[in-house]
Amino acid sequence: MATRTLGKVPAGCQQRLLAHYGPEAQAWLDTAPDLLEQAAERWKLSLGDYHDAGHASVIATATALDGRPLLLKAWTDPTRYRHEVSALRLWAGGPTADVIEAADDLAVAALELVGGRPGGAERPEREVQMVAAALQGLHTLGQRRRRPNSFPLLTDHLGTEMLPRIRRRMETLDLDAWHLLLDAALPALAGLQEDPGRTTVLHADLYRENVPFDWLGHPRLLDPLPMLGDAAFDWAFWTVYYNLGHGTDGRLAAAARISRIPIPVLAPWCRALALDGLLYYLEAGDPRAPQMAEVLAGLSASTPRKGS
Repeated sequence: MATRTLGKVPAGCQQRLLAHYGPEAQAWLDTAPDLLEQAAERWKLSLGDYHDAGHASVIATATALDGRPLLLKAWTDPTRYRHEVSALRLWAGGPTADVIEAADDLAVAALELVGGRPGGAERPEREVQMVAAALQGLHTLGQRRRRPNSFPLLTDHLGTEMLPRIRRRMETLDLDAWHLLLDAALPALAGLQEDPGRTTVLHADLYRENVPFDWLGHPRLLDPLPMLGDAAFDWAFWTVYYNLGHGTDGRLAAAARISRIPIPVLAPWCRALALDGLLYYLEAGDPRAPQMAEVLAGLSASTPRKGS
């Protein structure tokens, strides 16, 4: 049974969710502790404390009656809850975390706590190779298993979100110091051609913090923003964002080798995602903008264009 109450959501978590969803999220943040406590009571879990992470959910640790460590996760957006839980269930038995319980009425789920602690166990030396193999396994499950029809489409994400915001920022931001780099990257947008043969359920949020390792040294790909589309998007996202500014070329080589998608095919996706990221960082005044600029410059200089 739940043995304690959680108290207010940590200030850092509140700030991130308010920045992501706007001030209207405050009413939900006020109810989040109660949602987590209701779920713990329903599933006979002992609550631990908040795990202050993420930009779209509130997370707390918990313990099951049999002693298993778990994470309780409450989503601000019920649609995002449904998509994430559906994807984790689709990938069950693969390199993700198990969904132990889920409450649609609360938009709360109890998930396996990978490595027994938030952040997972120690990372092995062959981290890049192991994560690449895990991502390939995830994509294979997404192709072979029956997929829900509810996942968003990558085509829609590109056409209604990513490409329009790139164009808007190119038109509205003061980019004098960056225009040569940005202009050189723009042709990559024309190279974003999806291959139906590579369609799978995408993770679409492959930051390093979303890939903890378990006690056996195996990576688990958590916190997806699942979409249905070309696997090249995930490989490019992983190449650019997994450890920004570090090991980009090695990840691109591993992506091409494991996925068997040639570098000239992956390269436009990488450049487009780096372009999108740089424009976002410039608009937000994010200190990572110079790092992303270096990544974009390196990708533009070292990866041949398709057909060249």
